[in-house]
Amino acid sequence: MQLVKIEDIRDAAERIRHAVVHTPLLPCPWADPDRPLWLKPESLQPIGAFKLRGATNAIARLSESARARGVVAYSSGNHAQAVAYAARAVGVKASIVMPDVTPQVKIDRTREYGAEVVLVPIAERESAAEEIVERTGAVLIPPFDHPDIIAGQGTAGLEIGTDLPDVELVLIPVSGGGLASGIGTAIRALCPNAAVFGVEPELAGDARESLLAGSLVDWPIEDRARTVADGLRSQPSELTFAHLRTVLDGIVTVGEDQIRSAMAVLARKGRLVVEPSGAVGLAAYLDHAAELPVGRTVVVVSGGNVDPALLADVLGQRDSGSRQ
Repeated sequence: MQLVKIEDIRDAAERIRHAVVHTPLLPCPWADPDRPLWLKPESLQPIGAFKLRGATNAIARLSESARARGVVAYSSGNHAQAVAYAARAVGVKASIVMPDVTPQVKIDRTREYGAEVVLVPIAERESAAEEIVERTGAVLIPPFDHPDIIAGQGTAGLEIGTDLPDVELVLIPVSGGGLASGIGTAIRALCPNAAVFGVEPELAGDARESLLAGSLVDWPIEDRARTVADGLRSQPSELTFAHLRTVLDGIVTVGEDQIRSAMAVLARKGRLVVEPSGAVGLAAYLDHAAELPVGRTVVVVSGGNVDPALLADVLGQRDSGSRQ
């Protein structure tokens, strides 16, 4: 299995530079002085999440004949919006298969980006997308299981290595593994002395268990669906797991209350609106310091597409001590 290399990520960066924001590293004066902290706010991307990087790169790599047939994706969230946005930017037709239980605001936003939305029962997402591919000849843009997606996500790591070359620890959310695979590959190449850790919810800790076991471990979707971090309910593929085994020093898992608390800290102290999936890195920094190296730390904030009611609930909770 051929892994993505730093050259692939550099090529992707050149391909997507006009469409994707080079997000800043935000210093956190409220952080532990012994563990200086910077936030990488991918929530500031045009669609509110890092997924735009991979989708833009994958579509840019298509031939003219493939573009003419259109693209297909299945997603209920950030990947749906990323593919719709990236396709519209280059005049490519996009069909997005979404579960019929998807919040209307996400359906509306995906349609606003010009995509045709196909609603199906949640268990039929992949099969419905495959049917469209077979019927129309359109190209499937997967959420993480493709080298072009991994290379595109890795451009965030390229930016970290350029903006803070003496970084000592990078914390990255893990779900399907595309983001951690790409960023980890870039950091290993540019900052070889830095530690790279993935972070996932305890209730969806399949990637950590897989890493410890040395092979993929399957968790039922019913178990993974329990976490509030809805963007971290997927499992790594063979391709992304091969990358994770190569580029990660480990994976830390965080609790549900820790995720919610980190969301509140990011809103109140970081001035950032962040979805639960985007807050897990800070939760690890705040609550699992004993499991992590000490030093200059970058937390990747993967997205900010949070349900307003959930955000209101998180911010309405009584502060737990001085942290928030």
